[in-house]
Parts: sequence; C-alpha cells; structure tokens
Amino acid sequence: MMSKAAGLSGSMEDYLEAIAWLVEAKGVARVRDIAAALSVHKSTVTAALRGLNERQLVNYSAYEAATLTPDGQKIATEIIRRHEIVREFFMEILSLEHGIADANACRLEHVLDAEVLERLACFVKFVKDCPSARQRCLKEFQQYCHCASTKKSAAKATARKASTAKKGVGGCRCRADG
Repeated sequence: MMSKAAGLSGSMEDYLEAIAWLVEAKGVARVRDIAAALSVHKSTVTAALRGLNERQLVNYSAYEAATLTPDGQKIATEIIRRHEIVREFFMEILSLEHGIADANACRLEHVLDAEVLERLACFVKFVKDCPSARQRCLKEFQQYCHCASTKKSAAKATARKASTAKKGVGGCRCRADG
C-alpha cells in the first residue's frame, strides 16, 4: 500500500482523507472542520497537520487552512478508493446500511492488503455485471442472513434442544446454525 510505504498510521491516513473530502465539499480544510470530521480536538489536528507538513504531504501553517501536496493528494486518493471499495462491498454484497458500511470501511481501509481490496472490487463488479448472479445469489444470501438471525433470536428466547434447532426455527431449513 502506498501510504504504508510512506510510513503513515491509519490515523494519519484519516487526516489526509478528511482534508480531501473537506476540500471537495467546502473548498477548504480548516482545523476546526477537520476536528469536527474526525471527532478530535483542534490541538490534536494541529499536531497531526504539523507532522504531515514535515512529511511534505500537506501545506499547513498556523491559523491557515490545510491543503494537500501532490504526494498527499495521491495518497488521499488511494485511501478514498480503498474506503469506497470496502463500503461498496458491504452495501452491495452484504446489504449493510450506509452508516454501518461506512464506519466499518473506515476501519478496514487501513489494514486490507491490495490483493484483498482488488478481489473485493472484482467481486462487486462481477455481481453488478451478472444480473442473474445478483438476483439469485444476493436474494438467497439475504434469506440466509434473515434465517440465521431468526435462529439466533429464537435460540436466545427459548431453550430448545439441539435436534429442534437443526430442523430449523419457524419452518426455516437453511444451514445457518452458527
């Protein structure tokens, strides 16, 4: 990964990503806006911006807005791409709601290998490009998840014997016993 080669922590990657999003949305990335976006104190942002400035990834001086250098922009673009791949997988394939998908993508974007990310992106594209696969497989997956959820809820609510759970709860006969 490009940013890992640059020796950046996930936290520093988050700053670059936030600056990129803020500049796109507002035209400028001020310390207070970065702090609000990342739910941190302004002093924490200032310290991070100084460190990123030393690495020549942002242009920053006290009381001024932050901008990305060309190298910082390159890294931020890659971080955003990773985030979008993971979020799209969560939403399109796993049918997670946007907020859950986005929050988890934000955590995973920093740790997944490039090969894993490319495979996730390839799978999402495959499912989107193959309507029959999308309709059939995703519908079955959603039913499987619903069935598994139903079984877990039923198992917590009642103390049924293992033989009853294997037959399924409420007529559901999927193999979602976990």
